Amino acid sequence: MYTAVDHQLMSQALAEAQNALYLSNPNPRVGCVIVKAGHIIGRGHTQRVGGPHAEVQALADVSAHGFDPIGSTIYVTLEPCNHTGRTPPCVDALIAAKPAMVIVAMSDPNPLVGGKGLERLKAAGIDVRCGLLESEAQALNPGFISRMTRGLPWVRMKIAASLDGKTALPNGQSQWITGPLARADGHHWRAQACAILTGVGTVKEDDPTLNVREVQTDRQPWKIIIDSRLETPINAKVLANPQASGVILVCAGLDSQESQEKARVFEAQGVEVIAMANPSGKVDLPKLFSYLAKERHMNEIHVEAGFKLNGSLLREDCVDELLLYYAPFFMGDGIGMANISPLTALDQRQDFQVMDQSLLGSDWRIRLQKYKKNKE
Repeated sequence: MYTAVDHQLMSQALAEAQNALYLSNPNPRVGCVIVKAGHIIGRGHTQRVGGPHAEVQALADVSAHGFDPIGSTIYVTLEPCNHTGRTPPCVDALIAAKPAMVIVAMSDPNPLVGGKGLERLKAAGIDVRCGLLESEAQALNPGFISRMTRGLPWVRMKIAASLDGKTALPNGQSQWITGPLARADGHHWRAQACAILTGVGTVKEDDPTLNVREVQTDRQPWKIIIDSRLETPINAKVLANPQASGVILVCAGLDSQESQEKARVFEAQGVEVIAMANPSGKVDLPKLFSYLAKERHMNEIHVEAGFKLNGSLLREDCVDELLLYYAPFFMGDGIGMANISPLTALDQRQDFQVMDQSLLGSDWRIRLQKYKKNKE
């Protein structure tokens, strides 16, 4: 069904989609190339929210170079949209361009709309094919797919540790366990997330800024702090200039006069405060992630937290991916990765499977995804 040239050109479209990695949230990362007479005449990728989608950007590139898209073949990494949101439907623009063929890597993961864009193109007499390099296209958008299919963001937990799994000295000191290449790589993952999540303990202990500095990006992710009792210092670096990205403090309740007064102080500084309690009087983490996906349209959440919150997230089955950086030394006594109770049987464990691994200077990075059991 697909030639070697088709594979090469869809790979070009996937490379275009990579340009939207830090840019397009909460929209998916999509790339498009337009080919005529064996030559690429237009390229595009999804712009910032409210800007053109990949297909429209590629058609504009065709026009800017004085080419005619009629009779062309269009390669796009995600099914063109068939609904009006912040922009008109991309399907309309493609039909107006009169290509001979549209080849799509993956259909829209939204079960309410998936396939409808492809049907519109077919009804217009265009030869439509779907499924070329599908897994590669899916790998670009785990958060968007998760939000559309599960109503949850994709939660990635980043941990830097010694070879024996320690993340800090007994006194809490953790800067710096890994080297500069590993830290820069961590910022690459920060930059593609919709939000960076941490706990009040990390804020009080390390006073991090939690922004993206090591890679170039025009968009800073939201910052989310899990803080049951609103104990975050008002002068914490993470709260500085909340207008630049947005900061949310998540507490367990706003029922008392004291908590309401604390919330007003934060809100006067531009920080958003929301309450989301579980029956134990802590923040309801599963409910929070559902809220972030369904109400705030967040795709990927990047967690950089400490021993306690990491443990809570794992115990409550909120983590989809682990991003682990190991430095080549043993720490001995120190603080571990996560506050997990000892297992009494091996069938109680959460299994993860390796996605990829890399050497970054002298540090080793390993990515693991929650193991999905086959449903019989």
